[in-house]
Amino acid sequence: MHTLKVGCCGFAKGMEQYCPQFQLVEVQQTFYKPPQVETALRWRTQAPHDFEFAIKAWQLITHPPSSPTYRKAGIDTPRGRENHYGFFRPTEEVLAAWHRTEEVAMALRAEVVLFQCPPRFREDEENVENMRAFFRALGRGRFTFVWEPRGQWSEDGIVSLCRELDLIHCVDPTEKTPLYGQPHYFRLHGGPGYRHTYSGAELRHLAQIGRAGDYFLFNNLAMYADALRFKRLLAEEE
Repeated sequence: MHTLKVGCCGFAKGMEQYCPQFQLVEVQQTFYKPPQVETALRWRTQAPHDFEFAIKAWQLITHPPSSPTYRKAGIDTPRGRENHYGFFRPTEEVLAAWHRTEEVAMALRAEVVLFQCPPRFREDEENVENMRAFFRALGRGRFTFVWEPRGQWSEDGIVSLCRELDLIHCVDPTEKTPLYGQPHYFRLHGGPGYRHTYSGAELRHLAQIGRAGDYFLFNNLAMYADALRFKRLLAEEE
């Protein structure tokens, strides 16, 4: 079980305090507004050589401008072109957002890119075709693509797209079972709520379902403390 990859969604503490405790982080800033490449290169230099960055794709790819996260990031889109952003639409704007995401991922030497979709992104013909066009247009290179659908999708629909487009299905394992892809990429949002602190029994259950190489990214309010507790539990079980 010690081969599980454990970290937080974002640096829950400063890098100086975080990196000695964990060897993995999922970068959140790339979702809101990607940093400059120079900033990403500095992060890479400051982190240990074997430290792993996974990144969350820029919201311009997955989320429409009506999302409150645009306002949070201070992003204004040109008037009249709102429907050129989000939902993997086959537009220059979405493709440019991918290239910006890709630049930062390469600077960080990240291999995993997470595409988290909003609940409104549901299974319909247009969204399915958008995803097909988007992922087929990318030069995947060394990247592993992870998809976290949070809208209404059938299990068959998820499996079919993941198989066709070579995506890993991401879930919160306290709520759903991953349907496709290895390694598993788990995002722990707190189960019943963001303020939830995981119990010892819940952490033991996570340890039992984990396989070598699986990712466990904590994303609750107590993520730093919970991730540390999870690491200690895994060490005790070696």
